[in-house]
Amino acid sequence: MRTILSLLAIAVLVVAGLMYFGIINIDQTQSAVVQAPKFQADVAKVTLGTENKTVAVPTISVEKPANAQANAQAPN
Repeated sequence: MRTILSLLAIAVLVVAGLMYFGIINIDQTQSAVVQAPKFQADVAKVTLGTENKTVAVPTISVEKPANAQANAQAPN
């Protein structure tokens, strides 16, 4: 039960933060006299694009020393 309440509290804080920064704007468009109130929400538009680029990637080579291999093969 605590988990559900914690998640609900986090969701409320996220929505409040988004409303504070202007990403979400909720306006009541119809008053609640006899019918249920009507709301209209405007949210921010996010566009995502891609771009092709050539990137130089460094190569790494590891060489083990010969002594380490000889010591590893010697019986203790």
